[in-house]
Amino acid sequence: MPIQKLKARQIFDSRGDPTLEVDLVTDIGLLRSSVPCVFSPNPNEATELRDNNEASYNGRSVFKAVEIVNNVIAPELLRSKLEVCQQREIDNLMTSLDGTDNKSRLGANAILAVSVACCKGGAAKRGLPLYRYIAELSENTEIIIPVPAFNVISGGKYAGNSLACQEFMILPTGAESFADAMKMGTEVFRVMERKLAEQQDAKLPLPVGDEGSFTPELEDDKEALSVIDEAIKTAGYDGKIKIALDMSASTFCKDGQYDLSFKSEDSDPNDYIAAEELRDQYLEYMNEFPAIVSIEDPFDLEDWDGWPMLSDQSIQIVADDLTAMNIERIEEAIEKQTANCLLIRLPQIGTVTEAINCNRLARTSGWSCLMSGGYGETEDTFVADMAVGISAGQFKAGAPCRSDRIAKYNQILRIEEELGKDAKYAGNNFRYPFSKYK
Repeated sequence: MPIQKLKARQIFDSRGDPTLEVDLVTDIGLLRSSVPCVFSPNPNEATELRDNNEASYNGRSVFKAVEIVNNVIAPELLRSKLEVCQQREIDNLMTSLDGTDNKSRLGANAILAVSVACCKGGAAKRGLPLYRYIAELSENTEIIIPVPAFNVISGGKYAGNSLACQEFMILPTGAESFADAMKMGTEVFRVMERKLAEQQDAKLPLPVGDEGSFTPELEDDKEALSVIDEAIKTAGYDGKIKIALDMSASTFCKDGQYDLSFKSEDSDPNDYIAAEELRDQYLEYMNEFPAIVSIEDPFDLEDWDGWPMLSDQSIQIVADDLTAMNIERIEEAIEKQTANCLLIRLPQIGTVTEAINCNRLARTSGWSCLMSGGYGETEDTFVADMAVGISAGQFKAGAPCRSDRIAKYNQILRIEEELGKDAKYAGNNFRYPFSKYK
């Protein structure tokens, strides 16, 4: 089933930013993919191609990427006579065609849109559900449904409150199934909404941020943790729902120190703290809130000395900004024992094959993996199928709110229903899901 036609267009993501969509036509029909936007590029990740024309779409248009798909990638793929099930060969062809270390010539967004479309085409050719086809590509023989990590409160750089932590998440590890996890997550989400409304004397419904989470004005991160902890207990899920943090510490790192009041007009350099003090604050959080099981990006992406300071803790330490799906940085992070979990984010690397390779490297090194949606998301649910296909064990796509976020969780509900009695929910084994069933 060789590719008959490949066509790209500019569409819009959940933030109203332009992004890329690709139509792939084969002899059995049309396959379509779209890619999430990168809002704050990491210098170590693959390059997202933007037009940077400030007179149009605030410089965010992707017409160059569209042109590259239509006039560079498409002709080469058609000429190659590769079939859609040859995922590795297709991805390698595009990577070679780009010829740079960071995909800056063709753009990671252009390459990823084609890679995902071809993966969908390969599944169609094999007559397999997409998640099963991805499992085959990953050499994964055991399908496991991930625990959702719902973002319920947002702070950090992109929220208009004083909270330093970027994402406060809940993980229904004590659920019996993904459907049960959705029930637990949505119930806690609504309990939180009522509590926040009462606390701030606001009317329902409360406004939500880009990922569907609440953005309340609270005193500090500890108060946010208290609200979440109380909501979990009020909903009746004490012990069954855990808490995870995405600190995104690079956003408040200044000259090697950390400014937890970085959004305040009264921010004072004399109040900046060193990595050791920041570590002690995390330990304080963990002591006061035993439900915390995971911290993502606790230190700056270049603070290689700071990261190992939490290596003696039993919780999950997730590397996202530190590694940015850059294979060399992943290898260095593993060697230096900086973390124990790799965040898998497709736009950071650009092809399905390379993402699978990163997942394999992390797993064989004893790390867990957290599959993540993007920042400016679309309605495409590919990332949900991939979370199941690689048996990531945990998956974050935002809050249980807003259709671009809920679409991913709904897709996993469909997969779980399709698996029926064979569905295995990672639950408390979200970090190392395979161990439960061996």
